[in-house]
Amino acid sequence: MKKVLVLGAGQLARMMDLAGSPLNLDVKAFDVRTNQVVHPVAPIHVYGDLENGIKEADVITAEFEHVQHDTLAICEASGKLLPTSTAIKTGGDRRLEKALLEECGVANAKHKIIESKADFDQAIATLDLPIIFKSALEGYDGKGQWRLKDAAQADDIWADIEDFIAQSKSSVPQGVVAEQMVPFDREVSLVGVRGRDGQTAVYPLTENHHAGGILSVSVAVESRQELQAQAAEVFDKITNKLNYVGVLAIEFFQVGDQLLVNEIAPRVHNSGHWTQQGADTCQFENHLRAVCGLPLGSTAMVRPTAMVNILGEDSVPNEALALPSLAIHWYDKEKRAGRKMGHLNINGKDELELAQRLNQLANILDADAFPDLREFAANFLNKVSS
Repeated sequence: MKKVLVLGAGQLARMMDLAGSPLNLDVKAFDVRTNQVVHPVAPIHVYGDLENGIKEADVITAEFEHVQHDTLAICEASGKLLPTSTAIKTGGDRRLEKALLEECGVANAKHKIIESKADFDQAIATLDLPIIFKSALEGYDGKGQWRLKDAAQADDIWADIEDFIAQSKSSVPQGVVAEQMVPFDREVSLVGVRGRDGQTAVYPLTENHHAGGILSVSVAVESRQELQAQAAEVFDKITNKLNYVGVLAIEFFQVGDQLLVNEIAPRVHNSGHWTQQGADTCQFENHLRAVCGLPLGSTAMVRPTAMVNILGEDSVPNEALALPSLAIHWYDKEKRAGRKMGHLNINGKDELELAQRLNQLANILDADAFPDLREFAANFLNKVSS
C-alpha cells in the first residue's frame, strides 16, 4: 500500500482519498491551518505534524497552489514532492505563470507586470482599455481583481491596488498583473495528466460559465477536433517545460478558432469534477496514478456530462435526486455564503439528452441560490436543439 500526503485538507484532498481507496492507496492530508496531518474525509483523526507526515509518506502532492514556500522546500528536500515546488509556485504566482507562457511560446492576453505606480501608468499607456488587474498572489474565484474601463477610474483603482499590496501578509512580495481584456467567445478549460515517464493524456475540453467570478457550470461534450488538438499541444508544451507529474488544468479564452491561455492550475481542478461520472477514469484517480508511478487511466469521455457547483447551500430539493443520472457530491463543510459546499454531476446519452436534463435540473434548483443557471441551461438546450 502506497502512502500519499496531500498538502491541503479541503474537498480536493477528500475526493482524492475517495478515488484512491479502490487502488489501495492510503491518502492523508496536511491541514495548513492547524499544521496537523489528518484524514481527508474524517479530519477528526489526527496523525501528527508535517514532519511525521513526510516521514510516513511515499509521495507528497498538493491540492492547491498557495502553499507556503518554506513548507514546499521541506517537502521537496524529502525527494517525495510531485509535481515539483517550481510547478506549484508557478501556478500560485501570475508573474511566474506569465513568464512560463512566454517561454513556452503559448498564446495569452497582452499583459504587463505591475510593481509600482510607474508600472501602473505604463500599463495604461501601453494596453488598450478595458484592462483587468489581477493580484499576482492569493487571487482566486474573482478575488483580488480590478477592472479599468475608463481612464478616469485609474487613480481610484491604483489607490485600491496600493492598499491591497501594502496589506498583503504573503511571505513573497505581492504584485499585480495587468491584462488587456479579451473579447472572447467562451471560456473553456482542459484538464490533463502527465505521468512520471512523460506520457500525457487529456480529457475533452469543457465549456465553463462563471457567476460572480466563481465557476458555476462546466459542460463536457465532444469538441471540434482542431480545438482539442490545439489545447493538447499547449498542455504538452507547459507540462514538458515543467517536467510536470500529475493533473494540471489550463483555462482558455476561445477567440474564434484560437485558444488564449488565461491561467493554469497545477492540481486537480473544479472544471474537471465532471470526470467522476463522465469519464473512464476521473481526474482524482489519474492524479494519484501519476504521482504514484502507476499507469495512467483512460481519459475518454463515456457520456456527455455537466457539473454544477453548489455555492453557499447545504441542501438541494429531493426532486433533483429523482433525475436520471444525477450524482451529488457534498464536501462536509459548514454553510457559509459563497462557499463551495458541493457539486452536482448530470449526464445524458448524447448532447441533447444532457441539455434536456440540465434544463430540468436548473428549473428544480432555487434560482437565487444558482444564479444564471436557468438562463445558461435554456441557452444550451436551444443551441443543441437548433
